[in-house]
Amino acid sequence: MDALSNGNGAALAKRGRGRRRRQPQSRGASVLALPLRSRKVRRHRKSAASRVAALRARALLSRDSDSKVASVGGKRKGPAELLEASGAAEPRPVAVRPRPASATLPRRVEGRVALSRNLGTPAPPPGSHVDDPERPRDSPLQQVLAELNGIPSSRRRAARLFEWLLAPLPPDHFYRRLWEREAVLVRRQDHSYYEGLFSTADLDSMLRDEDVHFGQHLDAARYIDGRRETLNPPGRALPAAAWSLYQAGCSLRLLCPQAFSPTVWQFLAVLQEQFGSMAGSNAYLTPPNSQGFAPHYDDIEAFVLQLEGRKLWRVYRPRDPSEELALTSSPNFSQEDLGEPVLQTVLEPGDLLYFPRGFIHQAECQDGVHSLHLTLSTYQRNTWGDFLEAVVPLAVQAAIEENVEFRRGLPRDFMDYMGAQHSDSKDPRRTAFMEKVRVLLARLGHFAPVDAVADQRAKDFIHDSLPPVLTDRERALSVHGLPIRWEAGEPVNVGAQLTTETEVHMLQDGIARLVGEGGRLFLYYTVENSRVYHLEEPKCLEVYPQQADAMELLLRSYPEFVRIGDLPCDAVEDQLSLATMLYDKGLLLTKTPLVPS
Repeated sequence: MDALSNGNGAALAKRGRGRRRRQPQSRGASVLALPLRSRKVRRHRKSAASRVAALRARALLSRDSDSKVASVGGKRKGPAELLEASGAAEPRPVAVRPRPASATLPRRVEGRVALSRNLGTPAPPPGSHVDDPERPRDSPLQQVLAELNGIPSSRRRAARLFEWLLAPLPPDHFYRRLWEREAVLVRRQDHSYYEGLFSTADLDSMLRDEDVHFGQHLDAARYIDGRRETLNPPGRALPAAAWSLYQAGCSLRLLCPQAFSPTVWQFLAVLQEQFGSMAGSNAYLTPPNSQGFAPHYDDIEAFVLQLEGRKLWRVYRPRDPSEELALTSSPNFSQEDLGEPVLQTVLEPGDLLYFPRGFIHQAECQDGVHSLHLTLSTYQRNTWGDFLEAVVPLAVQAAIEENVEFRRGLPRDFMDYMGAQHSDSKDPRRTAFMEKVRVLLARLGHFAPVDAVADQRAKDFIHDSLPPVLTDRERALSVHGLPIRWEAGEPVNVGAQLTTETEVHMLQDGIARLVGEGGRLFLYYTVENSRVYHLEEPKCLEVYPQQADAMELLLRSYPEFVRIGDLPCDAVEDQLSLATMLYDKGLLLTKTPLVPS
């Protein structure tokens, strides 16, 4: 399997080295799109919503920085032209010339310093100038990450990064016409586009410096004569063992690069807010003239980012309707199981390939060149069917408890006209029985606890999520930026406190969810999650009933600031205790830095 492993399609799981950019290349780009085939926690929501609207109206006059960011983030890099293709061979792409990245992504020295400090990549020397001709230029990836560091709203950061990932294809067109429907190829002719995200040098460093184990973090596999072999030895994946397997023709699949690479972690942590669903990744290194995995389909939406070398991909439509938008990954297929590919192309560095779950795919290296790609995965078991699987049993239970019609007995003789053996019967009793079933099913909607199930799925998403990566601003204005430290044998700069005059908002959007459970309220949050999938148990804080409206206001008002004294609590003590609890946990930031008393 070359996109994701069967059954492990969205596996989520510490240090990746950024590389310097190569010489600038042509920045033409093209897009190939295949042709289309024919109960609430609290009751006072309205008052909370009106408070949010008032806050946003007041903020319009003072949010200069946000307005500037919105205009920058909304720029399109160039027109996206779609080339329709129906044959097996790759059609000739239509050239699209987006603006050079240097013209559309402002180069921020301060942003690059921030990312270097937080993510462990080398910082530029003090006093270096952004236009220094002697210093290598940042890659497009490094530029967009620096840009993200200057965007105050996490929602806008997520939208901007996804726009960059798809460029020049507009995200609204992608979601409206292609998402869950078609395979899409974006060819950029810019080998430096993803430079600094992940590399073979990063993988080698992980094998040497990190506790990487075969089977748990790294798989070695090859596909020869129609048969796949997994050749994982027991124990730690030391460089000698891993590179010997590679030399023997095995592809190396790193199952959770975000656990080891801070750049991949940042990339996924931002994008998960765009999808509202768990985002994971695998990295694949394939030797020249080899194939690591058999043809198969996955249960995730897959974005393939070609990082190094070249790889020939063949993508096939689902063979029948039962495989469209598959809920589980497939077994391995033989070549005889496949028809003609709907897309056959060689990916080069900087290219992007997207295909929905259920699309069969296989890939191989040719021409004596290795390949390294990263597959970004999302939307595993995130369907209407999965939602209704949770809603319907609860709706039936509630209907039985609350409506006598669901407790009435079945007809004494229903077995005389119902069942498979009577399926062709014209008995009017059968018609009446089926009508009764339809009426009761229609009434189930009145008892469906849709909001409660949505809260539980949101709680699960919070647990699935990677911990947030903080911008300079978020770090400086949250508990992480307090100047308290140990000095001369004692703590200094102690005593910074929130007051009713302090203005606050949540650290980021989507990092917390208020859920009612067993008559109590709990706030589940992501800030203490691990970069390894579900390594930690879900983390939560209890919110008392008298603080519920205030908590809802904070969650819904982001990114607008709220004065603590304006939180809808009956007592100042409840206002301050809630805000202090959230601030101390790293869930709130203040409008200005707190000063020790």
